[in-house]
Amino acid sequence: MRRGGAAGPPGPVPRPAGRRTRAEQDAMTIEIGYALVSAAFLAALTFAGVLAPWLFFFDLGPTARRVVLGVATTTAVLAFAARVAHVLWRFPQREAAPLPTPSPPGRPDA
Repeated sequence: MRRGGAAGPPGPVPRPAGRRTRAEQDAMTIEIGYALVSAAFLAALTFAGVLAPWLFFFDLGPTARRVVLGVATTTAVLAFAARVAHVLWRFPQREAAPLPTPSPPGRPDA
């Protein structure tokens, strides 16, 4: 029964524009978590990949080490930001794309 005691026709209840369902909120939360974890992993690999060759194969002075450390840090921060932006910008596109529906049994795919 609806408010006021009058029974209305069954059907979906329209939701206000701009509101997200609980499932949509949960999906976005998971996507943000995935973006942050994968970006942190990529940043760590980038930092190590830039820094390791210089520290292990070259004998650097203190100034050169500081410069290489700054370059590695900057590169890792940029990789982190790029990964987060890439994952989160792709998310709405994947949500909007309809899933392919399988053809009924006995009918070939068109």
